[in-house]
Amino acid sequence: MAEQTQPEVSKEERIGYHKGSLSTLVAERNELFRIIQITESLIGAHIKELETLGVKIQSPPEEKK
Repeated sequence: MAEQTQPEVSKEERIGYHKGSLSTLVAERNELFRIIQITESLIGAHIKELETLGVKIQSPPEEKK
């Protein structure tokens, strides 16, 4: 088999690629954070309603890192 060589990519193209990747990843992280905030809000609303109905909710123990 013959070796295939990758075309030479300029420094500017590489910089652009990595900057674009970072922009995309930051946007994805921000969207995940938004989803987590919505989920936490919904959990809080359900807990509050259960407490008004007399149901005691215990928090799970925190995980050690």
